[in-house]
Amino acid sequence: MRITSALFNPALLDLPWTTPLEEWPADRLVTLPQGISRHVVRFVKLEGTVYAVKETAERVAQKEYDLLRQLERIDAPAVEAVAIVADRVDDAGEPLEPVLVTRHLQFSLPYRALFSHTLRPDTVNRLLDALAALLVRLHLTGFFWGDVSLSNTLFRRDAGAFAAYLVDAETGALHPTLSRGQRDEDVDIARVNIFGEMLDLAAAELLHQDIDAETVADDVVRRYDSLWHELTYEQALGTDTREVRHHVEKRIRRLNELGFDVEELQMLVDERGQGYRVRPKVVDAGHHTRRLLRLTGLDAEENQARKLLNDLDTYRAESDLEDEQQAAHRWLTEVFEPVVRAVPGPLRGKLEPTELFVQVIEHRWYLSEESGRDVGLAPAVQSFLDNVLSRYRDEQAILGFAVGSA
Repeated sequence: MRITSALFNPALLDLPWTTPLEEWPADRLVTLPQGISRHVVRFVKLEGTVYAVKETAERVAQKEYDLLRQLERIDAPAVEAVAIVADRVDDAGEPLEPVLVTRHLQFSLPYRALFSHTLRPDTVNRLLDALAALLVRLHLTGFFWGDVSLSNTLFRRDAGAFAAYLVDAETGALHPTLSRGQRDEDVDIARVNIFGEMLDLAAAELLHQDIDAETVADDVVRRYDSLWHELTYEQALGTDTREVRHHVEKRIRRLNELGFDVEELQMLVDERGQGYRVRPKVVDAGHHTRRLLRLTGLDAEENQARKLLNDLDTYRAESDLEDEQQAAHRWLTEVFEPVVRAVPGPLRGKLEPTELFVQVIEHRWYLSEESGRDVGLAPAVQSFLDNVLSRYRDEQAILGFAVGSA
């Protein structure tokens, strides 16, 4: 047996590698929602960490492992590659397929688990927004997916929206940049695959009656095209430097609101010398995530980070603290951490701390609206624990809402 791993966990050696994956004993496995896959996939828990183990051809496993490692280095939204286990043989000496081991993305679900109860159209729209944003982010890094689909994506709750992660990279390729043709090919693949997935859900009577499969497939393309245009279009401006500065700052703020940072801006004088053409040359996702991490050390999804930063900024204004770092430290220790610590042990696995805090402050707002006054954070926390979090099933805990009502 041969194991290739950058971050080797010795506990991997204890797994039954001489047994075909589909015959692994139940006591070694973890039951988690699983999407459709061409390969045999099993989940195992080792020293508190859950891993996904997939049987595949060695060449394919090596390619996907390398690609996932590259995506990790550029901070792309994808699962983390852990190891390749090759040269496996069974007890009779017969060869077994190699496996790719990835770290399971905590609090994530495949799309079919989301559709295990019929979802409302607005929830489907949030899924489509997440998938379109994922594809744009990958294309900005130069990654050609080659098999864009809901099946090859995992979704996590993100403060009322979803965050999407690539989970299958075996058909992908990483380039310095992508051509228009490469992007169009990926988008066409997405349209065809998603149309088929919607028809499959409709056949299983898991698609809401108001959702049309063809419309959903076309919507993904529309959402992708709209976001790509907003991030990359060339803007024509005049020669007044104050006006140019105003429009450039306005566009950068708009991109920041979408969750993207402009790392480089390209400005060209037009052909007649009568104005400027402005285009963001390098756009990087995660504007609010990076600011929250820098200020507090908290790692959150983009929409979660946006809401936490709003609460932090409100706290800073109410506390009359000028220093941003000092305000962030006090907010973390006096506001965020006490909320997280208030959760009893049996409930701590229901939601990630950042999503928990977001839902608490939203719950506080609703309670305050009902009572006509600010109810305060401590009563809101207790009400949330008693009336909301304690009622979550596992699936609801991951999604952050009751699946049947979504």
